Amino acid sequence: MPFGWDDVWEAEFRSFAERGLVPGRVVRVDRGLCDVVTAGGFVRADTEFVVPRDPMKVVCTGDWAAVDAEGDPRFVRELLPRRSAVVRSTSSKRSEGQVLAANLDHVVVCVSLAAELDLGRLERFTSLAWESGAQPLVALTKADLVYDTTHLLADARAAAPGVQVVAVSGESGEGVDVLAAVLSGGSSVLLGQSGAGKSTLANALTGTTAQEVQAIRDADGKGRHTTTTRDMLPMPGGGVLIDTPGLRGVGLWDAEDGLAQVFADIEGIAGRCRFQDCAHDSEPGCAVAAAVEDGALTVRRLESYRKLLRENAWIASRTDQRLRAEMRREWKRRSAAGREMYERKRGGGGGHRDGRAG
Repeated sequence: MPFGWDDVWEAEFRSFAERGLVPGRVVRVDRGLCDVVTAGGFVRADTEFVVPRDPMKVVCTGDWAAVDAEGDPRFVRELLPRRSAVVRSTSSKRSEGQVLAANLDHVVVCVSLAAELDLGRLERFTSLAWESGAQPLVALTKADLVYDTTHLLADARAAAPGVQVVAVSGESGEGVDVLAAVLSGGSSVLLGQSGAGKSTLANALTGTTAQEVQAIRDADGKGRHTTTTRDMLPMPGGGVLIDTPGLRGVGLWDAEDGLAQVFADIEGIAGRCRFQDCAHDSEPGCAVAAAVEDGALTVRRLESYRKLLRENAWIASRTDQRLRAEMRREWKRRSAAGREMYERKRGGGGGHRDGRAG
């Protein structure tokens, strides 16, 4: 079966197969119904039997589901445990998490060059991407609008250390082949604000015009929502791509590991502070303050780090720590198993640094 099915999923599905259910991947969700691709083709299924109290377990695009083999309507009966998932905090006062997409190999953070590069927003999105358990990648879109992207690429790489950054244009085709080669054979999602060029890029990567595109406003480079659901699209070279609606706000949800990845430079410097509990403010022997003073670290980046740490700590204080810890362990275990299978199929060996996989 295409769309990311492998021997690991097959083994985990055996108990569902014994019940007469068939596997399928959710490619779109809309008002309690979802489109699911199975070995027999696309089916429309009702999610009535998998409506949980926990919003983290709501059916989302990218999920693998156990579906009725026949019937009208068909129903999604169970979801297979996720290998990875992009999760943001909701606007709810209960600080719940919302899963944007599941079972991913890559999370592509799309940032438009039609407006001034917002490094703080890039750091936020990349933290979210690292925390998913998948491999982040930054796409600086609309590169055809910029004469020289050299300095912008350098700034983005400094804000997202350890992450591949590619300048792309869905209009001219610049960088699209590079991005397609990285994403080939796996499951990926495009994340970014409205007007970030996700739908244009999705069309370029999939070789279709499936996603509606609207012109951005000239005044501020912002756009309107052209994608209203999270749609999974097949790529010509193999693999699938999920396009998502523009995100006006992205709240972190237990992104401790993701922040550690994005701000690895600051955490490395902090390890040289005289005191282990240094607040990097006015303490003697503070290596972070020294790095700011000698220009090795910018004030902007340090303030962004502090801001995101405070936000994440506040969210963490309002959620179930035991549940979060269990979920993180399970994602890492499943990510490692899935990555091993994926690399074997591609004829490679090994996975992402720090054991992260999708």
